[in-house]
Amino acid sequence: MLTSKERIHRIIRHQPVDRIGLFEVFWGETARRWVAQGHFENPEMASDHFGIEIRRAGGQITPMSWKLINLFADPSPNNKVVEETDTDKLVRDGNGALLRWRKNGSGAPEHVDFLVKDRKGWLEHTRPHVVDANDYRRRIDFANYRIALAECADKRLFFTAGVAGAFDAMNELCGHEHVLVGMALDPDWIRDMVDVYSRVAVELLDMLFEEAGLPDGLWVWDDLGFKRRPFMSPAMYRDWIFPAHKRLFDFAHSRGLPVILHCDGLVESLIPNLIEAGVDCLQPLEVKAGMDAVKIKKLYGDRLALIGGMNARELLSNDLGRVRKELETKVPALMAGSGYILQVDHSVPGDVNYETYKYFVETGLRLGTY
Repeated sequence: MLTSKERIHRIIRHQPVDRIGLFEVFWGETARRWVAQGHFENPEMASDHFGIEIRRAGGQITPMSWKLINLFADPSPNNKVVEETDTDKLVRDGNGALLRWRKNGSGAPEHVDFLVKDRKGWLEHTRPHVVDANDYRRRIDFANYRIALAECADKRLFFTAGVAGAFDAMNELCGHEHVLVGMALDPDWIRDMVDVYSRVAVELLDMLFEEAGLPDGLWVWDDLGFKRRPFMSPAMYRDWIFPAHKRLFDFAHSRGLPVILHCDGLVESLIPNLIEAGVDCLQPLEVKAGMDAVKIKKLYGDRLALIGGMNARELLSNDLGRVRKELETKVPALMAGSGYILQVDHSVPGDVNYETYKYFVETGLRLGTY
């Protein structure tokens, strides 16, 4: 019988396996509700409880401590609280961005304002700090990486080191609007940011791996799309983001690591370029954004492994018949020739019942057995 580590390695390489793999991310309120119902003792136990086979240095509960590699202008761990109410918290982060977080729910924060909005702000507030090699060690979470690496080795799980791609790093600094306007009005500024973020990311990862050891794969966050379209055309991706991805993915491959790209939104039109850049596996294949996992499998399944693509809204119905139909409609096609890992199309929402998710896993893996 294959270990989880062996199974995921083989799936990403499109090699024969006993069954499809299993990965998941749980919203914090989902795991907390299941804890309150007595299914396990604390939220962090959800992954072991369900047998999740891929782990990330920051964990599987979101929002999570995902900054293994911190590319903020100031990598200090504490955000400055500007304002707080019973329902939300307004904070200024290490990039100087002003963000509003909800206290009683998960999800991305509201972008209120940004310190850096143009080339001048980048050169004044951010670039000198990010490229300062004397500050590199402070940007790497060595301690949590070592703990997670050892735990996954002991449990024979597939362990990934995570880093933000250049587009996500720029958006955290400036916000999508300023980045996209910059592409049109000041392309040299955008190219400089892309170059700096991708180069520093590689240097930090290299330092981490040399000192603490290699993971099993590289997990890259870079959300290139939203509902019904990507943020940029394939030509724009090729011009601006492709060089950064190629640098980062080539580095991973030089260390023998496959690349898993987390990329929200509808990004089907970018997939040929992503494959050329070196993506080995694409996640999470958001149905609500317009991604069709079965179609993508037919078009690119011989070159690209897939994680996700199961409509979380079907699980939200808590109708086991609808969940079974979703699985029966997709799993046989996605598992053909290996290359598929089961997951919902983002994170498990808070209103999904424990029994529903348990049924999803058990039925999906049964259908996904070769």
